[in-house]
Amino acid sequence: MSKFPAILTDEKVKDSNKDFRNALFSLDRNSIDKDNFVHLTRIYSITKQLDLRNKVLRLLYDFDFPELKDFFNNAYKKERYLDMKIYALRGLSQFLSEKEIEKLLQKFNLTLSKRQETTPYNYQEYELLRGQNALPYLLKKYNYNCFKESLHQVNEQYNAMPEAFKGHFTIDDNGEFVSLRTPEESSQMIKEFFNKQQGRHL
Repeated sequence: MSKFPAILTDEKVKDSNKDFRNALFSLDRNSIDKDNFVHLTRIYSITKQLDLRNKVLRLLYDFDFPELKDFFNNAYKKERYLDMKIYALRGLSQFLSEKEIEKLLQKFNLTLSKRQETTPYNYQEYELLRGQNALPYLLKKYNYNCFKESLHQVNEQYNAMPEAFKGHFTIDDNGEFVSLRTPEESSQMIKEFFNKQQGRHL
């Protein structure tokens, strides 16, 4: 087992510290055990940095130490971004019954449907929810109907978007970002879409 970085155990180190950030982002699950995971939950609870919270959730979401039930539950309530909620739910699902998960997802699906009205071109969030470590993973692992329904809704809302917002990137099994187009291609497609929209309204 690889060693857990000492800098992550030091409560005095600021989360903006370059070495601290590098240590967290290069950490892998093999360095985590029932004695040191508490340093990660502490980092999560005190940081306002979204990327750090995201990394901690992804590092911990396959562990089922009993103390993590409350951690995932609180994270699920705390997070506003739907992909972060699903990462918290991936951890929490290890402790909940299908009925309990279904109840959480009913509210989740309502929020998701509102996204279509408030942010109609919300392609980043949809791609994260469709990522191999998110809803498809949960459906494959548990095969619950509620996961199937949420994923179906995500795909429906994704497919309803104009083509300019599709297929820019995907997320692999490890939760890593995989580009499908160059940043230039992506921004060009989106820019052309909005230029055409403006042209129609002139």
